[in-house]
Amino acid sequence: MDQATPPATLGTAAPPVARHRQSGFIRSAGLRFAILYAFLFGASALALALFLWWATAGLLDRQTDAAIRADAQGLAERWEEGGITALIATIQERLAENVDDDAIYLLVDRDLNRIAGNLNRWPNGVTMDREWFELPIERPGLRSLARIQRFDLHGGFHLLVGRDVQVRAQMRRLLTDALLWGVVMVLVLGTAGALVVRGVFRRALATISATAAAISAGDLSRRVPLSGRSDEFDRLAETINEMLDRIGRLMDGVRQVSNAIAHDLRTPITRARARLEDATRNAQSAADLHAAIERAQADLDGIVAVFHALLRIAEIEAGTRRSAFADLDLAPLLADLAELYGAVAEERGLRLELDWPEALPVLGDRELIQQAVANLLDNAIKFSPPGGIVRLSATGGMPVRIVVADQGPGIAAADRERATERFFRAEAARHTPGSGLGLALVQAVAQLHGGTLLLADNGPGLSAELELA
Repeated sequence: MDQATPPATLGTAAPPVARHRQSGFIRSAGLRFAILYAFLFGASALALALFLWWATAGLLDRQTDAAIRADAQGLAERWEEGGITALIATIQERLAENVDDDAIYLLVDRDLNRIAGNLNRWPNGVTMDREWFELPIERPGLRSLARIQRFDLHGGFHLLVGRDVQVRAQMRRLLTDALLWGVVMVLVLGTAGALVVRGVFRRALATISATAAAISAGDLSRRVPLSGRSDEFDRLAETINEMLDRIGRLMDGVRQVSNAIAHDLRTPITRARARLEDATRNAQSAADLHAAIERAQADLDGIVAVFHALLRIAEIEAGTRRSAFADLDLAPLLADLAELYGAVAEERGLRLELDWPEALPVLGDRELIQQAVANLLDNAIKFSPPGGIVRLSATGGMPVRIVVADQGPGIAAADRERATERFFRAEAARHTPGSGLGLALVQAVAQLHGGTLLLADNGPGLSAELELA
């Protein structure tokens, strides 16, 4: 028999969604910043209140104690000089001169009988010598609050010296009440400010969160809006937008590379397959079959070269070759390339002009720089007409600049921005051998070395400047 499911009871645990919301609220960065703001605000206000208390009520107490000590010191000197008679006279004199009527004196004998002073009797609880007391007192026709100090004299006499602090006590109470109300206001304002800070923080991050959510859902066109205040959040938004723009360009590049690979490799693969099929059907001898295989192999070698160039560009862009950086002199490297390509230029009826200083120190990867300059020279010689001039020059300093200029057809201004894209080929290069990866590799090498590749009109021809930081 199936057992019945027990009914839900009160007091069960919160559902998962509620627990998640509560946990998310506790872990909220906005809440933490709000609590931090409230804590700092409250601590600052408390420190200010304590300082005000010390500078006002505390100052009054210190002034009162200093006056009592000075008064007691003077009476002690009179006691030492003239005994009880001089002490009584001094007390009466000071009471007569006390314009503020705040001085307290009482001189008694060993039985606490009043001898001189303005108190009617010895206050209860004043038992220890040279101790401070603050207690209510009675003067003729007046009940007040006094701060006094007891002194025991030779011969069994006792002396009280003090000040009436009733007015100061009232002032201290008023100041205390004001500071307590100030603390309450600080708590209220701190809480309100914390809520405002939390709201501002959440609103500032809400746009970033919404943009990230839209992008994760596939909308790569979304960008974080700017407030126009040029604050830290705007700078963060600009950084994120720049990152998204770069991701978008990389995604476009991946799509373009995929399309270019599919387009550019389809022809040689199809051609190799057709040649092999044709050889299979129509070859009359082993020599014909061998020749067809060699032509197909050449087509496949071209495909392998394209993939090798793509992998090399990806390796350079990933920055893995930075570990091979070393101090080197580019002057011998350029001399070796000039010797190699000088013979090629001479075969094509071109003149290679050279110009660089004796030393070109730079920090970089020798192999990659050599490959980049070789690509530029290869392009310049390939597109230069017979009788033209190819110029290889360089200047030292920071940065080092290597310039290869030719007198060929050049690249139209509208195409120069895309000339470093993978597989891009300008109209003038459509019918020449190549894969469209040469300048892309040069650009990758330049960026790896903290520089760039600048293409300009040579009038006629193209000027390619490789900059190495």
